[in-house]
Amino acid sequence: MPVWLREHSWRQTLSAVYLSLPLRGARATPGSIFCSERYLKVSIPPFLFEAVLYAPIDDTNSTAKIGNGNIFFTLYKKEPAMWDSLTLANTDKEKLQYLRENAVLKAQEKAKEETEARKITKQEHKKYALEATMKLEEAERKRIEDLKEKERQKVAKELELWKNQQKDGDTYKSIQKEGEFYQEIEPLKERKNEKMNKTRIPTEGTSKTRLKSTKGCSCSIFSENLKEEQLPAPRAAATIKVNFTPRVFPTALRESRVAEEEEWLHKQAEARRIINSDLSELEDLKEEEKNPDWLKDKGNKMFAMGDYLGAVNAYNLAVRLNNSLPLLYLNRAACHLKLRNLHKAIEDSSKALELLTPPVPDNENARVKAHVRRGTAFCQLELYTEGLQDYEAALKIDPRNKNIEKDAEKIRHLIQGTVQSS
Repeated sequence: MPVWLREHSWRQTLSAVYLSLPLRGARATPGSIFCSERYLKVSIPPFLFEAVLYAPIDDTNSTAKIGNGNIFFTLYKKEPAMWDSLTLANTDKEKLQYLRENAVLKAQEKAKEETEARKITKQEHKKYALEATMKLEEAERKRIEDLKEKERQKVAKELELWKNQQKDGDTYKSIQKEGEFYQEIEPLKERKNEKMNKTRIPTEGTSKTRLKSTKGCSCSIFSENLKEEQLPAPRAAATIKVNFTPRVFPTALRESRVAEEEEWLHKQAEARRIINSDLSELEDLKEEEKNPDWLKDKGNKMFAMGDYLGAVNAYNLAVRLNNSLPLLYLNRAACHLKLRNLHKAIEDSSKALELLTPPVPDNENARVKAHVRRGTAFCQLELYTEGLQDYEAALKIDPRNKNIEKDAEKIRHLIQGTVQSS
């Protein structure tokens, strides 16, 4: 059974009623309040407040505020007047039931109307947004069409200009050909005149035979000389195959050092064969963890993430599996530089340089990195002379590297400053 809240206070003016309802420690929410023109209900289990108002109110503009353990209602009257009481006196159960049901029905109808109104408003907003989007798309389409039309006109003008240039070029070529033709005809005419001059006084025998031979022939005497020269037939097409000697290194065979390159390839093949060798103390490792290349990639990822100790551990295991791969020592030297293990960085760089022999174009970048990392470690130990030697060796391999050249110049200045101070 609900506990009816009887304690409340109210006051009024000609236009409004102010009602204060204590909550008795209960927690109220906006959903606990129901208000219509003549009916007010507050349901906060187990408490219940219900009132049939003395006169109709404007439930749309009326307000309710929850705070300090009370609910404060501001109820605006529909007609300005002073009420004799807050609620109707002598309200029987039937009338109260009728007013309650009527208020609920009106509230449902009002909520339905508001929902329909919101739905219509939402549809209008969607329609407006769709129209605006269509207008924007139409404007964008028109802009693109205008750009296409301008580009089409531009291309048409360029094509017309090109055609005119081609016509002018063809005209020029035809004039040039006519000039060349006349230049060829002139020496032919001169030769014909010379021949005619030679044959003007023929002997009697030759004149008779010539008359006989020309008798019954209407050909011109210049026909033989004016015959077009027959051009030779075009050459037949053919395919020439060129076979190159397969080479591992990009340099030409005449520029390479065959013995050193073969030694390098032999070392690489030997390192690959050692990869598959098993170590008794590492039998419990996974299959991929026995692959030095996989461990090297894992160490590279850890180095990129800043986990230098983890990278060192990965490289250590890879070196135990195969101690002939120079990149493992080279990458581990970079980790030792980050961890300030300078002597270990020098050892790993030196070991990498030892394995990077013979010096071939395929290992130039690795040798440059090894010299730079060892030189950096020497400089951080204030052994500038040894560091400068490594930087100069790197410059001999890669003389176009400006960064190495700048670092070497800084080391020279440091050495000069140390000498001057001493």
